[in-house]
Amino acid sequence: MRILVIDTALGACTAAVFEDERPLAMRFEPMTKGHQERLGGLVRDVVAEAGMAFDALDQIGVTVGPGSFTGLRVGLAFAQGLGAALDRPVVGLSTLDALAESLPQDPAPTVALIDARRGQVYARSFDQGAPHGPAAALTLAEAAQEIVALDRRARLVGTGVGVLLEAFPDLAPTLADARAAPSPEALARLTRATDPVSSPPRPLYLRAPDATPPSRLPGQPRQIVP
Repeated sequence: MRILVIDTALGACTAAVFEDERPLAMRFEPMTKGHQERLGGLVRDVVAEAGMAFDALDQIGVTVGPGSFTGLRVGLAFAQGLGAALDRPVVGLSTLDALAESLPQDPAPTVALIDARRGQVYARSFDQGAPHGPAAALTLAEAAQEIVALDRRARLVGTGVGVLLEAFPDLAPTLADARAAPSPEALARLTRATDPVSSPPRPLYLRAPDATPPSRLPGQPRQIVP
């Protein structure tokens, strides 16, 4: 199976082509902004470097969040558009699952963490390689409590690792990997193992957006509250 994977949900822009487990071409550029300008070029480059045409792809995998509201929308729109044009299935991948999958295979408890700002993290726990519960937006204290309940020495991975350990240094995990984004290899493994029907490419939001709609239309007078 030849697959294209795309990730723009966090602090990098990733595009890679795999044939089964073998990487044919990969691009990984750290960035917090500018995914929209770079993604198309990266996808073009990896498909060309893989020595194939776009219609040789069998499946597309894309991260759906949690992550940056703007960033993940870029990847989703691109993957959905390409999938529709090629008539190929598109698989939605959890960013937290992909972060956990980026670590070396190990049955030890693992917690994937994404910095959600405002004293929160997006988190999901894994035990024996399987999810230990749903993804959730947690306060730092709630995340620390969950890790202690699972195993204080659990492996931690993701952009939320630094902020959590700064607040709770006594957690002392066996591994603290503060990587900015999932690895292309992890994205490929999840894409091969995931059913497109049960995991469609829809954004996964664990918290309402920070932006709020305007309270009045342009030109509309302000309401004076007595």
